[in-house]
Amino acid sequence: MPAETTALPSDVESSTEAGRERARAAIARLDGVPHEPGVPKPDPILVADKVTRAFGGLTAVDVEHLEVQAGVITALIGPNGAGKTTFFNLLTGFDRPDTGTWSFKGTPLNKVPAYKVARMGMVRTFQLTKVLAKLTVIENMRVGAPGQKGERLLPSMVKALWRGQEAEITERADRLLARFLLDKKREDFAGSLSGGQRKLLEMARALMADPELVMLDEPMAGVNPALKQSLLGHVKSLRDEGRTVLFVEHDMDMVRDISDWVVVMAQGKVIAEGPPLAVMQDQRVIDAYLGAHHDTVLTDETMQAIHHEAAEELHAEAAEVPHEEKADE
Repeated sequence: MPAETTALPSDVESSTEAGRERARAAIARLDGVPHEPGVPKPDPILVADKVTRAFGGLTAVDVEHLEVQAGVITALIGPNGAGKTTFFNLLTGFDRPDTGTWSFKGTPLNKVPAYKVARMGMVRTFQLTKVLAKLTVIENMRVGAPGQKGERLLPSMVKALWRGQEAEITERADRLLARFLLDKKREDFAGSLSGGQRKLLEMARALMADPELVMLDEPMAGVNPALKQSLLGHVKSLRDEGRTVLFVEHDMDMVRDISDWVVVMAQGKVIAEGPPLAVMQDQRVIDAYLGAHHDTVLTDETMQAIHHEAAEELHAEAAEVPHEEKADE
């Protein structure tokens, strides 16, 4: 079904129009922002400074400065190995950087564990879904709700202390399952869901925390075409509710379709920023994906040199093959 026709429950619809208006205003404020790496934003919700992470001799992340505008959908793209997921892990507390600082709504997040980051209103999903396979779908949803009284030892022994809250949590979970078209799977084990349904469940579970910033790591990876449009609609609906979305994606059609701003990483660095169309035409981005000399004209002399070099390599390899192996051949 088309993304635009994704239905929202009435309780969401009542606040969606206000969210859309805020989103339009946030997008409009980006109109005058220069299309340069690390450019300041009018209303940043997430700011990173000099964040680096190295593994042995390889520097996976080296982000000098990055700001994420509140209330819009920002795509984080780049070729394989650019450091996108590692950067996600650093921002959300699943890994620790070697240097740098970053903040959410002005609050520093250095050394803040992942579960506290989520409680602050900044949640994420994973490229490889993290559903609790041996729990039912509704149980997975309940787990996503923060601040549950029944999670503490002493209150858990007195049902009257947490029964009312659990009923409210279950009601909210059921509304979200209906919104993500998973209500018929309510009592199924999460491990029985398809890859696309797991993506939907993970996104729905993230909303149990009522976050302000939702970070999606390759939400379309492994999703069949029948569910892609549904997922696209759900991502757009997050913005329409007034939330901020930052997502990693390789599907350029999706990036063009739903993103308001695009950040490009290559070799751990932010190399370009801007609206989708401008970024797709940026020579720095083209070079990052295709190679800096992808458009070099190959002259006859260059072609002869390439053939000569290849012939020399073949002769060298043949000379290294033992006589016994040649005889076997």
